[in-house]
Amino acid sequence: MRQASYRAPGNMTPALRALLDQQHHMLLANGLAQAQALMWGKTAEEALGDTVPTASPDMPPEAIAKHRTFPGNRPSLTLLMDEVTPRSLGALVALYEHRTFVSGALWGINSFDQWGVELGKALCKDLLPRLGTGDTTGLDAATAALIARVR
Repeated sequence: MRQASYRAPGNMTPALRALLDQQHHMLLANGLAQAQALMWGKTAEEALGDTVPTASPDMPPEAIAKHRTFPGNRPSLTLLMDEVTPRSLGALVALYEHRTFVSGALWGINSFDQWGVELGKALCKDLLPRLGTGDTTGLDAATAALIARVR
């Protein structure tokens, strides 16, 4: 998202409470920091001062800086959830469905009936009975393995 040639919006959805306090605080801080990084970015001058423990010591600072420089002003949305529960997760899914519907209405498209979805529906007619029988004859290896795992 940071180094894309176009502005790709990102969403962070950290929970305020969780069972594992120390790990949770690390994840929460990281989620907030990712939103901050998208907002501010990092200049080449800032990146030149970076030391990267995983980079080769022979790598020149300019080469490291090239990979650690990115523009800021990238759109993002941070939604804070009190905690992850079935209700909050369902509300989050409903929010994204609503957002998808409204975007489609504004653009004049049916967001929930695209041609790619139609292909999936057609393929489903063949896969549905296979879920009951377990027959994987003629299927690609990935789909056959998924059917075997589901059963």
